[in-house]
Amino acid sequence: MSLRLTDIRHAFGPREILRGVSLTVARGEILCLLGPSGDGKTTLLRLIAGLEALQHGRIELDGIALAEPGLEVPPEERHLGFVFQDYALFPHLTVGRNVGFGLRGLGRMEREARIAEALGHVGLRDRADAWPHQLSGGQQQRVALARALAPRPKALLLDEAFASLDARLRDQVRDDTLRVLRQAAIPAVIVTHDAEEALLMADRIALLRDGRVEQLGTPEELYLRPVSSFVASFLGEVNRLPAEIRGGRAVSVLGELPAPGLAEGAAAEFLLRPEGLRLDAAGQGAAARMRSIRLLGATTLVHLVLEEGGHELQARLPAGTALPPGEVLGVGFDPERAFAFPAGQGASRPPSA
Repeated sequence: MSLRLTDIRHAFGPREILRGVSLTVARGEILCLLGPSGDGKTTLLRLIAGLEALQHGRIELDGIALAEPGLEVPPEERHLGFVFQDYALFPHLTVGRNVGFGLRGLGRMEREARIAEALGHVGLRDRADAWPHQLSGGQQQRVALARALAPRPKALLLDEAFASLDARLRDQVRDDTLRVLRQAAIPAVIVTHDAEEALLMADRIALLRDGRVEQLGTPEELYLRPVSSFVASFLGEVNRLPAEIRGGRAVSVLGELPAPGLAEGAAAEFLLRPEGLRLDAAGQGAAARMRSIRLLGATTLVHLVLEEGGHELQARLPAGTALPPGEVLGVGFDPERAFAFPAGQGASRPPSA
């Protein structure tokens, strides 16, 4: 069983939102649609669900077309589960009746068994008679997930399903949801603008930019082998330094990296992950003066200024690192967490809810 999208294009009036998106989600795979707000993620999810009419391309599930020119299978016949950002629970129905809302054509005993099974998956079997307002935000999200799973869908869609939870609760609910999705073993598509969430949950990430897939791959591939400055900066913090191409390498004040395919003498840009910077004694590597140091729980954030050029850098070191402000240090970097791209290639827009 797989979910396949082929050359999906969509526009609202003159504005083209999706520009030729093709993706396949395998059985049991979790694919995260990641990207800035307004770049087509939710539109793509609504097209899959049948909540928007497909304008171009083909959507199929398990080899059967759900939508293509001249064909639109109604949403209720697509065998898809959908978890909305606001959960969309009915306040006048109990938890059990919310979960059973989409179970039509079943006998009473089978219906009750499905409800109990779905609530059991999310650890809420004992709350079937509660009302939505009696639940925490995390419990409401799990009820929404149980409702989507109760009809035993062939694929599951989640649209910013954790965005309204506070940070501490979000981590727990995401872990619970990940466990449930693994048990369900069906294709799952999660829309998010949160790179950390995508790195945590996804088997593969499709990073959208201006309606196109900028890069598709595993979390490790996007984080450690980005294809562009946009990908590198969207997946995590980066330091930026100017560089120049010399002999097939990007050369900066901090060092150099291979830069195959870039023209000799061209302006380039060095991108370095903060956790990839290494601090040594003065005289080892490029000289930098430490401006400030801050403990951030699991890591320590160090603010540095390079002596040559005055470029500012941020390094993330293990918690408890002690360095006196004003000290001159040597700075090096891990080449696995450093990238070279043409200058002016463009950074990401700031993620927003």
